[in-house]
Amino acid sequence: MEIKSHGNNLIKYVRRLSRRRQREKEGRFLLEGVRLVQEALSSGWPVEVLLYTGGVEERAAGLLEQVRQKGIRTVAVAEKLLMELTDTVNPQGVLAVVKRPGYTLGELFQDAPTLLVLVEGVADPGNLGTIIRSADAAGAGGVVLLPGTVDLYNPKTIRSTMGSLFHLPVVPAGEEELLAFLHSSGIQVVAGVPRGGTPLWTVDLTRPSALLVGSEAAGISSYWWDRAAHLAIIPMPGRAESLNVAAAASIMLYEAVRQRQS
Repeated sequence: MEIKSHGNNLIKYVRRLSRRRQREKEGRFLLEGVRLVQEALSSGWPVEVLLYTGGVEERAAGLLEQVRQKGIRTVAVAEKLLMELTDTVNPQGVLAVVKRPGYTLGELFQDAPTLLVLVEGVADPGNLGTIIRSADAAGAGGVVLLPGTVDLYNPKTIRSTMGSLFHLPVVPAGEEELLAFLHSSGIQVVAGVPRGGTPLWTVDLTRPSALLVGSEAAGISSYWWDRAAHLAIIPMPGRAESLNVAAAASIMLYEAVRQRQS
């Protein structure tokens, strides 16, 4: 039986999950596309229901079989109706409702990681997703999201991670909670700043380190400026005034990789 009505309770529920406040209230988010749903399943994330259009049954047969074998509910939805629920211009005809993991810092990092990324106030979902992807590629132990950062479960953030969201822990935390955790774990904070710091490569990143990047407009807050063990700059001999925050985070991560593999 294919759902065709906007008034269907499941459709109304899914539509509500397009809003951040509702995602936070329900502890659920939407995941679009065959590959991302497969990544979530492979990583053990709890997919609760899969909506699909009739046209994808053949090309997504493997995914549908995998989902049904796991006892996950599958629901056929009219193509036009599903398109209204998705965020992409060319949806793949697959949309899942996934439960958000309720991680805390202590649960995630029982064994203190040696490399973390801290994100404070980054507003663009594409930038956040790219930072998470770079952290995954560099082998970081996780990403911590500080207050003021864009929603992790924004559809554009999720797409920009290219599946890395499901490969490493990403957890929100307040400043005091995070600072206490870092101190107790012996992890130094290395904050990326546009000026007033020392060149990044002079900082010893072979030590357990948390690499902090701030908002696109304002950089890091005074809270972290005062508490970071190191303020690090990425020298820019060219004429550009600044680097994209995701590019800066990637450079910081790979300087840590370089030092650790030298």
